[in-house]
Amino acid sequence: MSNAAVPSYLEIIDFIAAGTTPQAIVDYRPSAELRQRVAELIAREKEAGLSLEDRSELDHAMVLEHILRIAKQRAQRFLISENE
Repeated sequence: MSNAAVPSYLEIIDFIAAGTTPQAIVDYRPSAELRQRVAELIAREKEAGLSLEDRSELDHAMVLEHILRIAKQRAQRFLISENE
């Protein structure tokens, strides 16, 4: 599968799958490409609607963003407890 055919949110999955540390999770920021793609999908959704494929991509990106926010909160707690 070419990089162009892979939904951009897979970068978050790759980040998690590669193994990480609590600090890396807290510091993680999605790439500019991912942020731009999600913004584009949201704008298109508001203007004209999305294809089923694009809707699925946006839904997955939103779920992963939610999971990442929770992971960041938990990682921050681990870091605090390590420093106590």
